[in-house]
Amino acid sequence: MAKTNPLQFIQQVRTEVGKVVWPTRREVVLTTIMVFLMAALTATFFSLVDLGIRTGLKAILTAF
Repeated sequence: MAKTNPLQFIQQVRTEVGKVVWPTRREVVLTTIMVFLMAALTATFFSLVDLGIRTGLKAILTAF
């Protein structure tokens, strides 16, 4: 494995960080809102599925 000069490594890191395209504030806000919205929809969906399964099982178990 080749040894790398620490100064050369730091220069390479700075060059790579310079290539990063950072999101705008608007993009961050919109994606954050979408994440919370999708989490809420997913939680609602699974709550309804759980309620349906619980109701179905209760109906089956009380029938016997």
